[in-house]
Amino acid sequence: MMNKNQKIVVTIEDIGVNGEGIGKVEGYTLFVKDALIGDTVEAVVTKAKKHYGYAKMLRIIEASPDRVPAKCPVARQCGGCQIQELSYETQLEFKEKKVHGNLERIGGFSEEVLDEVMEPICGMEEPFYYRNKAQFPFGTDKNGNVVTGFYAGRTHQIITNTECALGVDVNQEILDVILEFMNQNQIKAYDETSRTGLVRHVLIRYGFSTNEIMVSLVINGDNLPKSEKLVDKLTKIPGMTSITYSVNKENTNVIMGKEIGVLWGQEYITDYIGDVKYQISPLSFFQVNPVQTEKLYGLAMEYADLKGEETVWDLYCGIGTISLFLAQKAKQVYGVEIIPQAIGDARNNAKINGIKNVEFFVGKAEEVLPEQYEKNQVYADVIVVDPPRKGCDETLLNTMVEMKPEKIVYVSCDSATLARDLKYLCERGYELKRVRPVDQFPHTVHVETVVLLEQQK
Repeated sequence: MMNKNQKIVVTIEDIGVNGEGIGKVEGYTLFVKDALIGDTVEAVVTKAKKHYGYAKMLRIIEASPDRVPAKCPVARQCGGCQIQELSYETQLEFKEKKVHGNLERIGGFSEEVLDEVMEPICGMEEPFYYRNKAQFPFGTDKNGNVVTGFYAGRTHQIITNTECALGVDVNQEILDVILEFMNQNQIKAYDETSRTGLVRHVLIRYGFSTNEIMVSLVINGDNLPKSEKLVDKLTKIPGMTSITYSVNKENTNVIMGKEIGVLWGQEYITDYIGDVKYQISPLSFFQVNPVQTEKLYGLAMEYADLKGEETVWDLYCGIGTISLFLAQKAKQVYGVEIIPQAIGDARNNAKINGIKNVEFFVGKAEEVLPEQYEKNQVYADVIVVDPPRKGCDETLLNTMVEMKPEKIVYVSCDSATLARDLKYLCERGYELKRVRPVDQFPHTVHVETVVLLEQQK
């Protein structure tokens, strides 16, 4: 066991779920912030448990051969990019190993099976400036100036930055306009402690295919004074389409309020994934990396291998992004989502694309599916599932098994819960056929994975 404040030298062998370097000293595991695979560092222990501890890096004794200069000057302080200082090739290698390791350790799949089914990770040619959505908090610095940027990791301390290397260039121009407007018109930023001040956050969305821009200010009040001055400035930016405000007076970490008011233009922007057009409102869930999303959904389509006669269920369908993609090749698609507004968006998106072979249901997938199956004999040739990070509910997995679709295509944002769910399905008549990680979020530890399961013959 280590002691708090003890200084140690450790070589980093892996990366943890929050981007910390992981190394061992005499069998004791240490999580070291800002250290990368291959680094040998001097660190000081900040928290010591019986079998593991946390440490702060003091200096790099020998840098990893895969360490590169960060593009962003505040990469270390900001909580957004945990591994920007790791070469992109090594990031991809780490993510591949992460998926492989979880499938082996949690899923119980053998090395032989994984060697057969795993396909190389799908990375990006340009792993910067890929995000079509950014949310910036506002606050006040020590000198009373309004500032914006991103929260430092696991805190609400704002690291001042208007030039995020993951977002689009226009974000900086928009933020400069908002900061100038607030300073000139004495509009105060929200203070979390006193719960006073007006402007909490700004949400910016950008349509990569359409160049349409959305700006939505989150405010601690019913209106934005002198908003016409802000609108005047923002509308001079080419592509500006939607300027709205969202009322959020709650003492909460949830960014957006439930109420949206239009200041100028319309409430939504549009964008495309492949040939399918989507309307995206401030509250819509839409994948943040459009380049990789097209590859992700293309893989889901390839794995489903639709011939035009299939009935497909898309579970956790959101605004219908995958459903509409699949409907181009399926006989009928049914989408299920618990959030009513998302289903409203999905139905609207089907309408604007003239897609008639889709039907959407509001509710829990684990309730809607058995009901439709038992009452209306609606079956499934293919089930596509794209659950949140916690994975699928066991009731839902059981229903999927009972419905006996020929194929299950599982799109996952967490390879640990994916591995758990695949183990369950493969113990009940399914076989792992194809696995491919997709780097949806370069410079972070997150990785998406697309999996094909088929009924055992």
